[in-house]
Amino acid sequence: MSYSAIDHLAVNTIRALSMDTITHAKSGHTGVTLSAAPLLYVIYKNMHVDTTDPHWFGRDRFVLSGGHGSAMLYSLLHLMGYDLSIDDLKHFRTLDSKTPGHPEITTPGVDAATGPLGQGFATAVGMAMAAKHLAAIYNRPGYPVIDNRIYVEAGDGDLMEGISHEAASLAGHLRLNNLIVLLDSNRNTMDSLLSDESNDNVAERFKAYGWNYLVVEDGNDLEAIDVAVQIAKDEQTRPTLIEVKTTLGYASPLADSHKAHGTVLTAEQVQATKANLNYQAAPFAVPEEVYAHFQQLRQRGQAAHKAWDDLMTQYAKSFPQEAQSLQANLTHAVKFDATKLAPDFAENEATRDAIHQLLQVTAEQSELNLWGGSADLGSSDKTYLDADKGFQPDRYDQKNIAFGIREFAEGAALNGIALYGGSRAYGNTFLIFSEYMRSAIRSAALMDLPTLYLFGHDSISLGPDGPTHQPIEQLAGFRAMPNLTVFRPADALETMYAWETALNQQHPVLMALGRQKLPTLFKYQDAVKQGVPKGGYILSEAANNEPSGILMGTGSEVTLLLAAQAQLATDNIFVRVVSMPSFELFKAQPQAYRDEVLPPVLRQRLSVEMATTDDWAQFVGLDGVSIGIDHFGASGNGDDLIKRSGFTVENIVGQYKQNFLK
Repeated sequence: MSYSAIDHLAVNTIRALSMDTITHAKSGHTGVTLSAAPLLYVIYKNMHVDTTDPHWFGRDRFVLSGGHGSAMLYSLLHLMGYDLSIDDLKHFRTLDSKTPGHPEITTPGVDAATGPLGQGFATAVGMAMAAKHLAAIYNRPGYPVIDNRIYVEAGDGDLMEGISHEAASLAGHLRLNNLIVLLDSNRNTMDSLLSDESNDNVAERFKAYGWNYLVVEDGNDLEAIDVAVQIAKDEQTRPTLIEVKTTLGYASPLADSHKAHGTVLTAEQVQATKANLNYQAAPFAVPEEVYAHFQQLRQRGQAAHKAWDDLMTQYAKSFPQEAQSLQANLTHAVKFDATKLAPDFAENEATRDAIHQLLQVTAEQSELNLWGGSADLGSSDKTYLDADKGFQPDRYDQKNIAFGIREFAEGAALNGIALYGGSRAYGNTFLIFSEYMRSAIRSAALMDLPTLYLFGHDSISLGPDGPTHQPIEQLAGFRAMPNLTVFRPADALETMYAWETALNQQHPVLMALGRQKLPTLFKYQDAVKQGVPKGGYILSEAANNEPSGILMGTGSEVTLLLAAQAQLATDNIFVRVVSMPSFELFKAQPQAYRDEVLPPVLRQRLSVEMATTDDWAQFVGLDGVSIGIDHFGASGNGDDLIKRSGFTVENIVGQYKQNFLK
């Protein structure tokens, strides 16, 4: 592309609006808006987007990994014609505005929420994976209906975060040539010069990962940046990193100083910066010729959208089955019926074996485009598809993703896949190792993405590996996370109905699964079917239908509760057994239902779960008792550890009698 004076004026308008926005709010990060505006402008000049339809599936995607530069992105989105007004810019960082401090997907034109550095970079890797996968499934000769590029703005801080190493390695291995990252290489961080914190050789690092590395020496040279982007677009086998050498706080009195990073310029400093840029407009004023220039970019995007719509129309005529499948997955129209696709569960089945069977029938019999993988633990947790050869550069249509031992990148990539749309993706590791991806799971919950987490080894029953591998506090921690639904199923049937519930909604779900074989609750199938979607339910009523107390729990411990119920009945102590596979779903039920399951008058309540007990107080109440493990486990035989920790029928019965029959 050719660049002229109007392009440079457009860049300076982005800079000026960004400064005005931050100064008006008295909050924000000015430095990056002045250094990275040229590369952001070149990216959008190359992208196919339609401002009248921000969610058009055929568009290119952009991720601002350095989310602290949001004022710059909002300024550009305003100029492009998205539904962001000057008044919205003036409400930057205020409650309920369209312009929050870091990008959120509720803002028109924002493709990914970014806050913690590095996650945007890794999320974009997931987007690129999704584009490759769906293109391999749906594209046909002459019909490149999925041909998106994923653009990223990243900074030095993004590349220092550990997640960037994991994600860059994965992207290089997968040869994601549809991924183009422009690095705002300004050699400063918030606290100091970059050289005080890192001396990484970025070029050699990314070349070693298998990336195409390019460099632009002058961050204000729009044509040089564009040439690099064109080379990246032509690259056939590698993702591309373009290092654009810039000046933090360019043209401001704080130029090339780390102090420019988070500083809010004074009105006088803003005026001086605009003078250095030879920019004459008043605060929040935009030259008419700049608006006219961006109008041309909008029209080009709308033309690209129309061309894509025309292509899809012809595609639907030539390949109606493929078009119907794509549309169904894009609109979440595919529903999963567990009873229709139910696998053949044994009398005793581990929940990890149950999910393995469910994955197979879902992939084989459902129209849902389901894929996913593991951080090198799928063979243990059984979260792989039997008939699949694995998602690799020469097999993008396949569904088993080998994330490698990269849990954090896995979590963020799942977010990118969900944001891209058109499929449902799941990820796996041991529950204890979910700590490595916790921040990415939180991002999924924040964006309310339909990501699926199938985590194994859910309790201290994983004996010999010791406390480093035994989760005790993870369940409570994830239950405390807003917008995340946590399931810990008691058997294969609860696993099946939890899976059905998870697939038929569009929110993040975490399933904690175990490896020990558990009796399948065939005797209680109707109760399980009706109860699991409600999160908690009466599994077994007291034999006399007049319970004096309640035993409640999750997972493998539910079997112990049923045995304890029977033993207590021999002493004419009649109690109800309540299974609570999902706290979140139970608390979302009407109060009348919750009171039916846990009547307020029944205050003799005992919970049992191989995890910390604090989060059970909301259900057992002040008079209740919780059997759990509020200390780290130990290395030894799993059965021995379980018994020593009090997870036995005898202890449950004894604790109930001791606390409630005084």
